[in-house]
Amino acid sequence: KAPMPGNILDVKVKVGDTVKAGTVLCVLEAMKMENEIPAPKDGKVAQVVVTKGATVGAGDTLVVLA
Repeated sequence: KAPMPGNILDVKVKVGDTVKAGTVLCVLEAMKMENEIPAPKDGKVAQVVVTKGATVGAGDTLVVLA
């Protein structure tokens, strides 16, 4: 989930990727700073909800892990 409102600068994963906790899922620009959004747990990417350039709000789902 997005920790704060901002814009998605980059999406680092795709559906089917296996990730470990801490793997960067996407990069969020907020308040002129780039924030790497890490995976909260190990898992497989089931859905990528956001796209590069998207505007998100605090709490919005970015990536769904299975």
